[in-house]
Amino acid sequence: MNKEKTEHIRPIHEGLNMHTDREWFMEWESRVLRNGPWDNWTLYQLAYEAEQSNLIHKFDELLCLKHVNQIEPMTHQIETAKKVLYDMRGRAILADEVGLGKTIEAGLILKEYMIRGLVRRALILVPASLVLQWVRELNQKFGINAAAQKKSYMWQTCDVIVASMDTAKRDPHREIVLNLEYDMLIVDEAHKLKNKKTTNYQFVGQLRKKYCLLLTATPVQNDLKELYNLINLLKPGQLGGQTNFKSNFVMGKRMPKNEGVLQQELSKIMIRNRRGDGNVEFKKRIVKNILLTLSPEEQALYDGVTDFIRKRYEESRGEANSMLSLVTLQREVCSSRDAVFITLVNMFKKTDENSPMREKIWSLVELIRSITANTKAETAMKLIREINDKVIIFTEYRASQEYLLNYLKEHKISAVPYRGGMNRGKKDWMMDLFRTRAQVLVATEAGGEGINLQFCHHMINFDLPWNPMRVEQRIGRVHRLGQTDDVRIYNLSTRNTIEEHILSLLHEKINMFELVIGELDSILERLEKKSTSLESSLFKMMMESRSHDDMRRQIDHLGDSLQTIQQDLEPDNERKAKIGSILSAIGQNVEVTHEYRPN
Repeated sequence: MNKEKTEHIRPIHEGLNMHTDREWFMEWESRVLRNGPWDNWTLYQLAYEAEQSNLIHKFDELLCLKHVNQIEPMTHQIETAKKVLYDMRGRAILADEVGLGKTIEAGLILKEYMIRGLVRRALILVPASLVLQWVRELNQKFGINAAAQKKSYMWQTCDVIVASMDTAKRDPHREIVLNLEYDMLIVDEAHKLKNKKTTNYQFVGQLRKKYCLLLTATPVQNDLKELYNLINLLKPGQLGGQTNFKSNFVMGKRMPKNEGVLQQELSKIMIRNRRGDGNVEFKKRIVKNILLTLSPEEQALYDGVTDFIRKRYEESRGEANSMLSLVTLQREVCSSRDAVFITLVNMFKKTDENSPMREKIWSLVELIRSITANTKAETAMKLIREINDKVIIFTEYRASQEYLLNYLKEHKISAVPYRGGMNRGKKDWMMDLFRTRAQVLVATEAGGEGINLQFCHHMINFDLPWNPMRVEQRIGRVHRLGQTDDVRIYNLSTRNTIEEHILSLLHEKINMFELVIGELDSILERLEKKSTSLESSLFKMMMESRSHDDMRRQIDHLGDSLQTIQQDLEPDNERKAKIGSILSAIGQNVEVTHEYRPN
C-alpha cells in the first residue's frame, strides 16, 4: 500500500501491522479545496439508499428476505433458516411435520447463502415427480435460476440444477456428478436414504458438498438406526460409532434411552417444527363418512367373491399368511367391478384347465357381466356436482381410475388422471390441467407422493386402504400449509362389506382422524408384536366370521385391543416427544359426521 496515502497504526500483535486507507479522504479534500467537481445529487441519493439497503443491522439478520417478494415466510421458517446458518453451519436435517413448508425453508437457506457469495453451484435431488415443482418454486418464489436436468451437459453448465436421484446415480450421469464439487446439496424425501447399504445412501455419501440439507417428515420410520444413518451422512461421528450409539441411546427399535443427551445431540443437526407448537394455524378438517348400499348385482358379486375366498381359506387350513394374495381380490371388489375383473381373469388364465377352481372363477366373471352400474361412481358424481369446485379422487386401483375417468367424461365432468407410471413431464402437465381447466383429478396411491394440492380443498376416498396411515398420506396432499380453506374429506364405504367394518374400526375405535401418525404407527407395531399385522387380522376375521354381527363383535374386540395398546403407549409418547416427535402429526380441529347422504 502507498505510504503517502496511508496512516500507520500501532501493531496489535507482534509481526502484524494494520493500515487505514486514506486515499478517499485525500480525493475528497482536494475537491473541497477546489469547490468541485461534485457528482449529481440524484445519483448520490440513489447510491446512498443502495448502501442503506445493504446494511446489516443485526448479526442474525437474513438478507434474502428483501429479495423474496412472491412469498411471505412464516416465523418458524425464518427461525429455521437462521438456525441452520448460524448454529448448524449449513448442514442439517429439516424434519418438520408434513405440510409445514420444508421446501420454503430450504429455499430461504439456499438464497441466503447465494446472496452472501458462499454458494454458487447447488445440486437438488428429489423424486422424479417433484423435479418440475421444485424448479418452478425456486424460480418463481426465490428468484433462483434453477434448471431441471435433461441433458448430460447441463450438469456442468447449470449452477443450480434439480434432478431425480435415480437419474443422478445412473451412468453416464453418475461419473459426471461425482467429479463435480457442489457448494450445496439438498435431498428431498431423504428418509429413502435410511439404509446405508443402498446405492442411494452410498451415492449421496460420495458427493462432494460443502453444505447439505436433508428434508424428511419421517426421519425415523421403523428403527432408530435410520436416524443414525441420516446424521452420519451430514456429520460422521456426531453420535459416535453405530455400536456406541446403540448402547448409549437405543432401548428398542423405536424407543430411545438417555433422552436428554440424545435430544441435545439431535438439536445440533436436526430441526423439527410441529403443528401443535402454536405458531402455525391449520384449517379445519371436516370428515364425512358416506355409507352406501350396493345394488343387488354388486352385493351378489361381493358375496360370491367372499365365499370363494373363504373356501380357499378353509382349504389352506386357516393359514391367513398363505392367503394374503387374496386380500387384494377382496379389496378390489369393494372398489369396482373393473378392478376385480382384471384380477379374476388373470387368475383364470393361470389356473390349470382341469382344476375345479377354474369353473368357480369363471362363474364370478359371469356375475360381473350382470352389473350395469357402479353405486360408488354414481355417488361420487353427485358429490362432485354438489361441491361445484375442484375435487381430487383417490383410488388404489388403475382399473378403477380408468373407469372413473370414462364415467365422468360420459357425464360431461372434466377429469384428468395422475398415477405413478407417468413420466415427470406428463405428471406436471396433468397437474397444470387440473389447476387451470379440469374439475377433477383422479389419482392412484402411487401418484400421490409429494404432490401439493393446496388449491383444492375437497377430496374423495373412492376406496379405503386397510392401512390407516395411507389414508392420512392422501389427506396430506390437500391439508397442508398454504391451504386457505377448510378441507372436506369424503370417505365412501359400502354396507355389509369389510369396508363398513374397517371404517368403524379406524374412525370409532381408534379415532384415526384425531391421532398423530406416530401414535398410530406405534399402535400398529405393538399389534404386530402381539399377534399379526392389521391386514392379516382383518382378513382372518372376515374369513372366520359367519355373519355381519359376528364380524362386528370381532371388530369391537380388535378395537378394544387397539385402545388398550394406545393407553399403554401414553407414557412412551412423552419420551418420543423428547427426540423431536420422530413421526409426523395429523389430526387437528377434526369434525366428523358419521353418515352423510348427498341429495
